[in-house]
Amino acid sequence: MQDDAIICTAALLLIGNELLSGRTKDANLHFLARELTEMGITLRESRLVVDEEEEIISAVNALRNRYDYVFTTGGIGPTHDDITCESIAKAFNCPYVLNLEAKRILESYYQGLGRELNESRLRMAHTPEGATLILNPISHAPGFKIGNVIVMAGIPSVMQAMFKNIAPELKRGNKVHSH
Repeated sequence: MQDDAIICTAALLLIGNELLSGRTKDANLHFLARELTEMGITLRESRLVVDEEEEIISAVNALRNRYDYVFTTGGIGPTHDDITCESIAKAFNCPYVLNLEAKRILESYYQGLGRELNESRLRMAHTPEGATLILNPISHAPGFKIGNVIVMAGIPSVMQAMFKNIAPELKRGNKVHSH
Protein backbone atom coordinates (compact mmCIF):
# COMPACT_ATOMS: atom_id res chain seq x y z
CA MET A 1 0.00 0.00 0.00
CA GLN A 2 1.23 3.48 -0.82
CA ASP A 3 2.02 5.90 1.98
CA ASP A 4 -0.26 8.53 0.44
CA ALA A 5 -3.23 6.18 0.19
CA ILE A 6 -6.44 7.75 1.44
CA ILE A 7 -8.81 5.24 2.94
CA CYS A 8 -12.38 6.31 3.51
CA THR A 9 -14.71 3.78 5.13
CA ALA A 10 -18.44 3.31 5.49
CA ALA A 11 -21.08 1.07 7.00
CA LEU A 12 -24.69 0.51 6.02
CA LEU A 13 -27.42 0.05 8.60
CA LEU A 14 -30.58 -1.44 7.10
CA ILE A 15 -33.56 -0.85 9.37
CA GLY A 16 -36.85 -2.69 9.15
CA ASN A 17 -38.88 -5.64 10.35
CA GLU A 18 -40.07 -6.22 6.77
CA LEU A 19 -36.51 -7.06 5.68
CA LEU A 20 -36.03 -9.58 8.48
CA SER A 21 -39.38 -11.28 7.83
CA GLY A 22 -38.60 -11.81 4.16
CA ARG A 23 -41.61 -9.74 3.04
CA THR A 24 -39.28 -7.24 1.41
CA LYS A 25 -36.13 -7.96 -0.56
CA ASP A 26 -33.29 -5.49 0.02
CA ALA A 27 -31.82 -3.76 -3.03
CA ASN A 28 -30.08 -0.94 -1.18
CA LEU A 29 -26.94 -2.81 -0.13
CA HIS A 30 -26.01 -3.72 -3.70
CA PHE A 31 -26.62 -0.20 -5.00
CA LEU A 32 -24.73 1.52 -2.20
CA ALA A 33 -21.77 -0.88 -2.31
CA ARG A 34 -21.36 -0.29 -6.04
CA GLU A 35 -21.70 3.51 -5.79
CA LEU A 36 -19.35 3.84 -2.82
CA THR A 37 -16.71 1.65 -4.46
CA GLU A 38 -16.83 3.91 -7.53
CA MET A 39 -16.24 6.89 -5.24
CA GLY A 40 -13.29 5.33 -3.44
CA ILE A 41 -15.26 4.75 -0.22
CA THR A 42 -14.84 1.25 1.17
CA LEU A 43 -18.02 -0.31 2.53
CA ARG A 44 -16.69 -2.36 5.43
CA GLU A 45 -19.83 -3.47 7.21
CA SER A 46 -23.56 -3.92 6.76
CA ARG A 47 -26.02 -4.58 9.57
CA LEU A 48 -29.73 -5.25 9.61
CA VAL A 49 -31.78 -4.36 12.67
CA VAL A 50 -35.44 -4.45 13.65
CA ASP A 51 -37.60 -1.37 14.14
CA GLU A 52 -36.71 -1.11 17.84
CA GLU A 53 -35.30 2.04 19.35
CA GLU A 54 -32.55 0.45 21.45
CA GLU A 55 -31.34 -1.70 18.54
CA ILE A 56 -31.13 1.32 16.24
CA ILE A 57 -29.37 3.50 18.84
CA SER A 58 -26.88 0.79 19.70
CA ALA A 59 -26.03 0.04 16.07
CA VAL A 60 -25.74 3.71 15.07
CA ASN A 61 -23.43 4.51 17.97
CA ALA A 62 -21.23 1.48 17.36
CA LEU A 63 -20.92 2.16 13.64
CA ARG A 64 -20.48 5.95 13.73
CA ASN A 65 -17.52 5.61 16.07
CA ARG A 66 -15.86 3.12 13.76
CA TYR A 67 -16.36 4.40 10.21
CA ASP A 68 -16.09 7.67 8.29
CA TYR A 69 -19.71 7.35 7.17
CA VAL A 70 -22.77 5.45 8.31
CA PHE A 71 -25.65 5.21 5.86
CA THR A 72 -29.04 4.14 7.14
CA THR A 73 -32.02 3.06 5.07
CA GLY A 74 -35.58 2.60 6.26
CA GLY A 75 -37.89 3.77 8.99
CA ILE A 76 -38.28 7.44 8.05
CA GLY A 77 -41.83 7.40 6.70
CA PRO A 78 -45.13 8.63 8.17
CA THR A 79 -46.28 5.48 9.98
CA HIS A 80 -46.20 4.70 13.70
CA ASP A 81 -43.39 2.14 13.31
CA ASP A 82 -41.08 4.56 11.47
CA ILE A 83 -38.85 5.38 14.44
CA THR A 84 -35.46 5.82 12.81
CA CYS A 85 -35.38 9.63 13.04
CA GLU A 86 -36.25 9.73 16.74
CA SER A 87 -33.76 6.96 17.44
CA ILE A 88 -30.96 8.80 15.61
CA ALA A 89 -31.69 11.93 17.68
CA LYS A 90 -31.37 9.84 20.84
CA ALA A 91 -28.13 8.26 19.59
CA PHE A 92 -26.70 11.78 19.23
CA ASN A 93 -28.27 12.86 22.53
CA CYS A 94 -29.99 15.82 20.90
CA PRO A 95 -33.58 17.04 20.61
CA TYR A 96 -35.91 15.68 17.93
CA VAL A 97 -37.49 18.78 16.40
CA LEU A 98 -39.70 20.03 13.61
CA ASN A 99 -37.34 21.06 10.82
CA LEU A 100 -38.94 24.19 9.34
CA GLU A 101 -37.27 23.77 5.95
CA ALA A 102 -38.54 20.18 5.72
CA LYS A 103 -42.02 21.37 6.73
CA ARG A 104 -41.96 24.02 3.99
CA ILE A 105 -40.90 21.40 1.40
CA LEU A 106 -43.69 19.03 2.43
CA GLU A 107 -46.33 21.79 2.59
CA SER A 108 -45.47 22.88 -0.93
CA TYR A 109 -45.47 19.31 -2.24
CA TYR A 110 -48.79 18.28 -0.69
CA GLN A 111 -50.43 21.59 -1.61
CA GLY A 112 -49.42 20.95 -5.24
CA LEU A 113 -51.11 17.55 -5.03
CA GLY A 114 -54.23 19.08 -3.49
CA ARG A 115 -53.66 17.09 -0.31
CA GLU A 116 -53.39 18.06 3.32
CA LEU A 117 -50.12 17.93 5.25
CA ASN A 118 -51.73 15.95 8.04
CA GLU A 119 -50.14 15.02 11.36
CA SER A 120 -48.91 11.68 10.03
CA ARG A 121 -47.16 13.26 7.04
CA LEU A 122 -45.78 16.07 9.21
CA ARG A 123 -43.79 13.42 11.10
CA MET A 124 -41.51 13.30 8.04
CA ALA A 125 -40.49 16.94 8.68
CA HIS A 126 -38.89 16.12 12.05
CA THR A 127 -35.14 15.61 12.40
CA PRO A 128 -32.52 15.68 15.12
CA GLU A 129 -31.69 19.30 15.95
CA GLY A 130 -28.81 20.52 13.79
CA ALA A 131 -29.29 17.96 11.03
CA THR A 132 -28.93 19.05 7.41
CA LEU A 133 -31.52 17.88 4.91
CA ILE A 134 -30.98 15.52 2.00
CA LEU A 135 -33.38 16.45 -0.77
CA ASN A 136 -35.70 13.85 -2.23
CA PRO A 137 -37.01 14.61 -5.73
CA ILE A 138 -39.33 11.60 -5.75
CA SER A 139 -41.63 11.79 -2.69
CA HIS A 140 -40.15 15.06 -1.38
CA ALA A 141 -39.88 13.83 2.23
CA PRO A 142 -36.23 14.61 2.94
CA GLY A 143 -33.59 12.47 4.55
CA PHE A 144 -30.91 14.08 6.66
CA LYS A 145 -27.28 14.05 7.70
CA ILE A 146 -26.07 14.52 11.25
CA GLY A 147 -22.40 14.09 12.06
CA ASN A 148 -21.18 11.24 9.89
CA VAL A 149 -24.60 9.54 9.76
CA ILE A 150 -26.64 9.81 6.57
CA VAL A 151 -30.29 8.84 6.98
CA MET A 152 -32.23 7.84 3.87
CA ALA A 153 -35.50 6.17 2.89
CA GLY A 154 -35.77 2.42 2.51
CA ILE A 155 -37.62 2.47 -0.81
CA PRO A 156 -34.81 1.80 -3.32
CA SER A 157 -35.74 4.44 -5.91
CA VAL A 158 -36.10 7.10 -3.20
CA MET A 159 -32.88 6.05 -1.45
CA GLN A 160 -30.99 6.19 -4.74
CA ALA A 161 -32.27 9.70 -5.48
CA MET A 162 -31.30 10.83 -1.98
CA PHE A 163 -27.86 9.27 -2.33
CA LYS A 164 -27.27 11.07 -5.62
CA ASN A 165 -28.05 14.36 -3.82
CA ILE A 166 -25.64 13.74 -0.94
CA ALA A 167 -22.84 12.04 -2.94
CA PRO A 168 -21.13 15.26 -4.12
CA GLU A 169 -20.61 16.26 -0.48
CA LEU A 170 -18.84 13.05 0.55
CA LYS A 171 -15.07 12.89 0.90
CA ARG A 172 -13.51 10.23 -1.25
CA GLY A 173 -10.70 7.78 -0.76
CA ASN A 174 -8.43 6.20 -3.32
CA LYS A 175 -10.27 3.92 -5.70
CA VAL A 176 -9.37 0.25 -5.70
CA HIS A 177 -8.69 -1.04 -9.20
CA SER A 178 -8.58 -4.68 -10.23
CA HIS A 179 -7.61 -6.44 -13.42
